[in-house]
Amino acid sequence: MEAKKIHSNSIGILKESSLHAALKQWYKEPGDKLEESIDNYVIDIVRGNLLIEIQTGNFSSIKKKLEDLTKSYEVRLVFPIIRDKLIIKMDPIRNKASTMRVSPKHGTYYDIFEELIRIPHLVPKINFTIEIILIKIEELQKINSMGSWRRKGCNIYDRKLVKVLEKKLFFTPFDFLMLKPTSLRTPFTNMELALSLNKPLRFAQKMSYCLRKMEMVKVVGKKGKAFLFDISCKDL
Repeated sequence: MEAKKIHSNSIGILKESSLHAALKQWYKEPGDKLEESIDNYVIDIVRGNLLIEIQTGNFSSIKKKLEDLTKSYEVRLVFPIIRDKLIIKMDPIRNKASTMRVSPKHGTYYDIFEELIRIPHLVPKINFTIEIILIKIEELQKINSMGSWRRKGCNIYDRKLVKVLEKKLFFTPFDFLMLKPTSLRTPFTNMELALSLNKPLRFAQKMSYCLRKMEMVKVVGKKGKAFLFDISCKDL
């Protein structure tokens, strides 16, 4: 969720999405405190000495909040990735579902690198962890002329949690290095990484950038015009 100062109009759940609210309820445990004010920020969940932030948007909006809080507290960032999605198009006149289809796109743990490029410097901090949860959602779209052309005139007006499918806690940079495909030989180029992941080159560049900032890989030379990357610590 977007970082919130306590003087902001968006305190609490006033502008909270259905998805974020549902994830907060799913994640909380007995004794947790919700929407607590700490150091001029509103924290999603406070669990003893642990501050938990659930972020359903990009990491740019929460970067400063995390940087500030990790100076003094133990912080966990919870990031949901949509693995399965049912798209429901609503008829605005009848307010009923007109069509339903399963999205062909399925998110994976690798998708964390799309956002992690904004905060890789925080990962090595001993008091900072990231928990990724793979989820199934319903995406409600409303048919109107203001919607995206990619969605054929529909706009997204809500996302609802159906189920949490998996979760994985990342404690250290090494945990992210372990996402490297076992089939990838070292040293490697970004193109070789992309091919091993079956991902675009741009994605591989984001992943190698994050791993470099975490000091998990380093540039050891070139292969033609492409940089060659190798594992920083061979005993890992």
